[in-house]
Amino acid sequence: MYGRPSAGAEAPAPPPRNGRSRTLIITAAVMVVLFLSLTTFASFWTERLWFKAAGYSSVFGTLLWTRIGLFLVFGAVMAAVVALNLALAYRMRPLLGGGGDVNLARYRDAVSPATGWILGGVSALMGAFAGASAAGQWREFSLWRNSTPFGHSDPYFERDASFYVFELPWWHYLVDFAMALAVVGLMASLLVHYLYGGIRLSVARDRLSGAAQVHISALLGVFVLAKAADYWLDRFDLVTGSGSLFTGMGYTDDKAVLPAKEILTGIALICAVLFFLNIWRRTWLLPTMGIALLALSAVILGLIVPGTVQQFQVSPNVPDREGPYIGRNIDATRMAYNLDAVEETSYSSDPSVAGGELGALDEATAKVPVVDPKVVSQTFEQQQQVRAYYSVPPVLDVDRYEIDGRDRALVLGVRELDQSGLADSDKNWFNQHVVYTHGNGVIAAYGNQRADEDDEQSQSIQWAEGQEDSESDLTELSEGGYESRVYFGELSPSYSVVGQRGDEPAVELDLPKGERDDENQTTTYDGKGGVPIGSAIDKLLYAVKFGEPNLVLSGRVHEDSKILYDRNPRRMVEKVAPWLTVDSDPYPAVIDGRIQWILDGYTVTDQFPLSQRESLDEMTEDSLADPPGFQTLPTDEINYMRNAVKATVDAYDGTVTLYAWDEEDPILKAWSEVFPGVVQPKSEIPETLMEHVRYPDDLFKVQRHQFARYHLTEPGDWYDGANRWEVPEDPQDPTTQQPPYRLFVDDTWALTSVYVPRGKNNLASFMSVNSDATSEDYGKISVLELPNERTAGPGQIANELSSDDGVREELLGYTQGGVTPIYGNLLTLPVGEGLMYVQPVYTQRSADTEASFPILRFVLVSYGGRIGIGETLREAIADVLGVDASDPTPEPEPERPGRGDEDPPTQPQGSVDDQIRDLLDQAEAKFEAADQAQANGNTVGWARLMEEGRELITEAVELAAQ
Repeated sequence: MYGRPSAGAEAPAPPPRNGRSRTLIITAAVMVVLFLSLTTFASFWTERLWFKAAGYSSVFGTLLWTRIGLFLVFGAVMAAVVALNLALAYRMRPLLGGGGDVNLARYRDAVSPATGWILGGVSALMGAFAGASAAGQWREFSLWRNSTPFGHSDPYFERDASFYVFELPWWHYLVDFAMALAVVGLMASLLVHYLYGGIRLSVARDRLSGAAQVHISALLGVFVLAKAADYWLDRFDLVTGSGSLFTGMGYTDDKAVLPAKEILTGIALICAVLFFLNIWRRTWLLPTMGIALLALSAVILGLIVPGTVQQFQVSPNVPDREGPYIGRNIDATRMAYNLDAVEETSYSSDPSVAGGELGALDEATAKVPVVDPKVVSQTFEQQQQVRAYYSVPPVLDVDRYEIDGRDRALVLGVRELDQSGLADSDKNWFNQHVVYTHGNGVIAAYGNQRADEDDEQSQSIQWAEGQEDSESDLTELSEGGYESRVYFGELSPSYSVVGQRGDEPAVELDLPKGERDDENQTTTYDGKGGVPIGSAIDKLLYAVKFGEPNLVLSGRVHEDSKILYDRNPRRMVEKVAPWLTVDSDPYPAVIDGRIQWILDGYTVTDQFPLSQRESLDEMTEDSLADPPGFQTLPTDEINYMRNAVKATVDAYDGTVTLYAWDEEDPILKAWSEVFPGVVQPKSEIPETLMEHVRYPDDLFKVQRHQFARYHLTEPGDWYDGANRWEVPEDPQDPTTQQPPYRLFVDDTWALTSVYVPRGKNNLASFMSVNSDATSEDYGKISVLELPNERTAGPGQIANELSSDDGVREELLGYTQGGVTPIYGNLLTLPVGEGLMYVQPVYTQRSADTEASFPILRFVLVSYGGRIGIGETLREAIADVLGVDASDPTPEPEPERPGRGDEDPPTQPQGSVDDQIRDLLDQAEAKFEAADQAQANGNTVGWARLMEEGRELITEAVELAAQ
């Protein structure tokens, strides 16, 4: 029964073929294709809706049609060339007899029934690859079509810079595309010729049929002809290429590489002619010799000769050989980075430290900020965040406002929504995308003013704008206050669904100012920004985009709903102006009753002839730097930069507005032709906005980086580098460079930095740029160059301040019991006849305690080789001078070897009447000084002077009674 079947038994029939698995596979494949198609369409369509809601549909349309046009044109050309070569190779196939290769015959038999499909499929696939590549060249194509002259020509080829910036990149792409056509066509034709016997590798002679030889010769001729054009264009790259010493044409490039490119161009043209002649001559001898000559020449002329010239002519005599070329690099670099108008002045730091200088120094330093935007972020968090789900940036911004008729520097940040502060149990879709939707208000503190001594809540910071009704200096600048809700910010959620339906109660949590009850306050968004999401199709598309079914299922997404996404101000500007490089530091300002994010947009290129090319990331890196903004180049290297655009983003409704700033910039002009009407003219900038426009951080950092070397205009000095400068290390973070600081210099709102000699720590110069956009001198860069003598730099000053015996004695009480002193930013500024260094000192309890935050305790000053410390800047300066800070007209101390103790007060002399009169005069002087202190916002000094004046009057009364 269980034995083997008999020989005559019939074998069992195979089981019937199950078609179910095949059907499932096909169904799964179709579902995957449909899902991918839906995802792609959802991404495309929601992007279109975002641009429409932002009011920039024209940008989306221009980008879309430009890319589609490039895709279709170049894809069609590639597909046509591949199809043509495949068809020609197939039609030129020889008639094979029985001696053909058996294996190839099998392949031919397999592909013959589907020849047309294969030809079409391969052509379409190659066309798709080529089209996708071309679509990515929309920037190069757009600039080529709208080329605008710079009015500056290079000295070697005498071509306007626009040729290198706008035209040359596109010509390179066209030549590369032509070579790609020839290579792909050649590969396709070789495959078909081999498959159908036009190429026979197994025979000793006549391995190519006549038709195959003609076909291959023509394609090789096209390739070599395109290579000749490539060599010709490579000549122009010499003025933008990066050498070992500098960017641009050098001696070896001029004397060896340039002639080599021209010779190779000629040889390539001859080789192309030989390949074309091979169509008729049918011999590979001459083309082969030509290619061998081209390859040998490329090695000799392209490598050996330039190396020999560099080694034996340039290296032994670099200053002499490279001098003229360095000079042209210097001129081009200073022009490309706007350094040719820098005003350099010799400066000798020889300050007076006489006691009588207190009044003058007090006036000159009245606006110096002592609040560090980086250190006090924690103080802002603890004192003003109110709820755990609000936050401010780790590095605050500095801006100026006219308050009570005076320009005041403010340290400020936006109280933004930070959903990481929500309890884990509260993190659900409804809360994160419907309830917690926005931040609220601006927090600001006076940069140069301490709080009242008896104000325990302020903890050394004088609030200009906060959560309490009494903290409303910015609110009072706008009639009726300002719109405090922040739906568009740097910490905004990925998306929020907003909008109220009919009489339904609002559900978005809000934070009203001033007194509030224990119940949560709610609001609803009614701004014009955002994408309507009421229709079923829109809900479905956004559910696919964000992978969230609740967008379809939730009743909170209704016909009156809008969805807010892509809400970061930098991201928004990058999208509506994809040709801009955006500054890494957007900053908020309260303007006309709205919180506006202000951003700077740059036009950059790496193709400006002869200018020094370097990494934007490296040039802008310092201890406060954020990641660089959107890049418009394949790498982050640039050699030209202009602040072409000022942009604003409304924090409430997301309105993006672009204003032209450098209207003479040729790159801005070209892009304005590509996207007409997107950038508003400079004349449209409101005056209220102009008051807050400032010189951008990243541009200044790039300029100071380049000027460190390019302040030297003589090629010999530039080459030996003996007087080369560098940005010093940040004393608080030696691993990075010291950032620039915003402060008032001689009553001018400025952005400042310093230099030290390369590899040294002493001070070399002080650099500042006028940052007041309402001033005629806006953008004027001034450099005060110190003489070649020892002047302490920031690192040395920071060391002296922390090591001073008097400072250590004052801080001794704040280094006990888990309290740590924190040294703030070290500011350098010219005051009087010298340079003054100012550094705030904070104290903070152990970081293990969440409630701990820095408290401003002292201000340190170094001036004229002396060090002072005080609770205010005035007191620290008085300590340097050795006088009483409360005395309005202090007398100098002729002998003061160190910090020492102050002299005892002078006793009245003369008759009783004279003594009484002298006491009354002193009291009057105290009261006048108190009035001045109150006008300067120094309430602590005002109280002390008033008390001293009253004591003098009491003493006079007692003396009169006697």
